Amino acid sequence: MTERIFNFSAGPAVLPVPVLEEAQRDMLSLPGVGMSVMEISHRSKTFDKIIAGAEAGLRELLGIPDNYRILFLQGGASLQFSMVPMNFLPADGSADYIITGSWGKKALKEAKKVGGVNVAANMADGGFTRVPATDEINLNSQAAYVHITTNETIEGVQWKAEPNVGSVPLFADASSDILSHRIPMEKYALIYAGAQKNMGPSGVTLVILRDDLLQRIPEGLHTMLDFKTHVENNSLYNTPNTWGIYIIDLVCKWLKDKGGLAAMERENDEKSRLLYDAIDASSFYRGHADADARSTMNVTYRLPSEALEKKFTAEATAQGLDGLKGHRSVGGIRASIYNAFPREGVEALVSFMMEFERKNG
Repeated sequence: MTERIFNFSAGPAVLPVPVLEEAQRDMLSLPGVGMSVMEISHRSKTFDKIIAGAEAGLRELLGIPDNYRILFLQGGASLQFSMVPMNFLPADGSADYIITGSWGKKALKEAKKVGGVNVAANMADGGFTRVPATDEINLNSQAAYVHITTNETIEGVQWKAEPNVGSVPLFADASSDILSHRIPMEKYALIYAGAQKNMGPSGVTLVILRDDLLQRIPEGLHTMLDFKTHVENNSLYNTPNTWGIYIIDLVCKWLKDKGGLAAMERENDEKSRLLYDAIDASSFYRGHADADARSTMNVTYRLPSEALEKKFTAEATAQGLDGLKGHRSVGGIRASIYNAFPREGVEALVSFMMEFERKNG
């Protein structure tokens, strides 16, 4: 197959075609270098320019102030589930975790292995369809930090505004919606995110952390699990994912050419509205998340039966609409429509849904 299909995968996910084309052109040899970016030394001046470009692009797009550090690590968000509490959850303290879906549960599980944890809110009883209201969150004013997952990829639940946590540092796993919209960076002390949704390929993990947090890190941590190691070495203590960071640099340039995150946010809102409107107009399809917590990145919904869902995904795949099967833990349908996913792909899915309902409703 040489034609590109519509890739609704939750991750690794669709990348911008202009970025893929530029990477393809430079695959064998970066201009003026004579080597692929996958072959150059991470200590070279060429790579210094690439990683500096990626950092500058992220700072500009997200409005990251000078008193925040940007790190390019490995191990995915899953390693950060452990690394964050190892660095910032003191032995005699506790941290608050707000659980709105499956990834928040995974983060909580690892934090409990490190120290005390207070589950400030857990939306499991409702099947993870929404974020908690303010009066449902039981915060500890002495907590080391408050942790949220900004967008739950599996359930399709997204925070539309940050919770009010007072003076306690707010930490977030933003893997599946970072760079999709503007954020008030000053409200966060730490953000981490796997790159493979909106930033680049799998294998790079972005960490953004405020300078004052570094003073809280205890001595004696394993070298590679200590944030100070990576801050002091500008993410180059060990060999980083040079190719992945190069792609992040290109993605940032692509986003700036599109008009930045304000323009991207409008485009994402329009794409998701097309799909949610189609779901709401039908009694055949049923959305999972509550209307005020619906993700713009991962649209989750159900059909009248699992048999119809299986038929739906099979027929959709045959028509070039791939990756629509919901996560194995919850089933249903999941359409992941990240930044690089084209509007015409959403329109094609809506058209398919209408025809499928006509034949099977």
